[in-house]
Amino acid sequence: MTNQDLIQSHSKYIMDTYARFPVAISHGKGATLYDFDGKAYIDFASGIGVNSIGYGNEAWVQAITEQAMKLGHISNLYYSAPAVRLAETLCTRTGMDKVFFANSGAESNEGLIKLARKYSHDKYGPDRGTVVTLMQSFHGRTITTLAATGQDVFHNHFFPFTPGFRHALAGELDSVKAACESDTCAVLIELIQGEGGVLPLEKSFVQEIAALCKERDLLLLIDEVQTGIGRTGTLFAFQQYDIAPDAVSFAKGIAGGLPLGGFLVNEKCGGVLGPGTHATTFGGNPMGAAAAAAVLDILTDEVLAEVVEKGRYIQGKILEMDSPYVAGVRGAGLMLGVTLREIGHRALAEKLNDGGLLALTAGSDTLRFLPPLTITCEEIDAGLAILQSVLQK
Repeated sequence: MTNQDLIQSHSKYIMDTYARFPVAISHGKGATLYDFDGKAYIDFASGIGVNSIGYGNEAWVQAITEQAMKLGHISNLYYSAPAVRLAETLCTRTGMDKVFFANSGAESNEGLIKLARKYSHDKYGPDRGTVVTLMQSFHGRTITTLAATGQDVFHNHFFPFTPGFRHALAGELDSVKAACESDTCAVLIELIQGEGGVLPLEKSFVQEIAALCKERDLLLLIDEVQTGIGRTGTLFAFQQYDIAPDAVSFAKGIAGGLPLGGFLVNEKCGGVLGPGTHATTFGGNPMGAAAAAAVLDILTDEVLAEVVEKGRYIQGKILEMDSPYVAGVRGAGLMLGVTLREIGHRALAEKLNDGGLLALTAGSDTLRFLPPLTITCEEIDAGLAILQSVLQK
């Protein structure tokens, strides 16, 4: 099979809902991918942050293989060991109390919203269900998480959207306070707004929101679908903000490439969702949980410290390129955004693809890098060499 063979078959049978780049991937090893024609690519995208430990990791493959031979699925009507092991690890490494397992980031964020509304309903009655989110946020593609998303570009076509959301300005506490009216039950934020343009929130602003939530008994919900599982240099980004959230969602990198998500809750919220109030067929399935446990075993504190250093190295090297197209670099760990001028982010990403470097876009003017957390220094340098070459043309 050639790249073009696959692309033609795809166009015939799969709905055209993605603006795909003309790249067809066959296989990979580490942070290097190969297409069906044998061309190599350095991966600075990692499946939009999903392939957190790269490709062909032997420990990950072994964990999945061994679990597949034992038990692929059992349903949540019964108990299985991989989910319990994974939950214990997550709670121990975060200080949170309990976990609910789901399948995707959007589903995990829907769970946060349900958690907050039930907490408030149980305590205050039915008239306190509004969730405040921030402008430039992104929380998912379901009808409800699209409504939660603070970007007008996503609020089209699918009317009516789920009610019960208000959007405040990021970085402006007065705007958040004004949005938190008497009907509010929670504030939901990303600590780095990924799809919005890799926009980190200031620590002081986040702490002010946390204090506001505590004062008004609003749940503080942190969407860590993209920032979680080591992406910013700690297991979760909230661990760098000196806050104690009520609930934190996760997905993407947790299972290293298999679909898995969920949310962690503190002790206050541990009993909010009881039997029959929330469920999902595949959440915490043995295969995904075994893969996730292997990922967490790999992402030790030492590896996460290396994530921080790799991110600093990449930022420094990009700034040293002194390109007229680069306006700046922002982010944390291996979640980086390169702000551009005089060139469109899609156009640059396409040029990088042609040169053998996979990259993402975000916002209106940002090139986004989310390489595997285990990317080697050699692969980083190879990717940066391609970037520099393209920027100089």
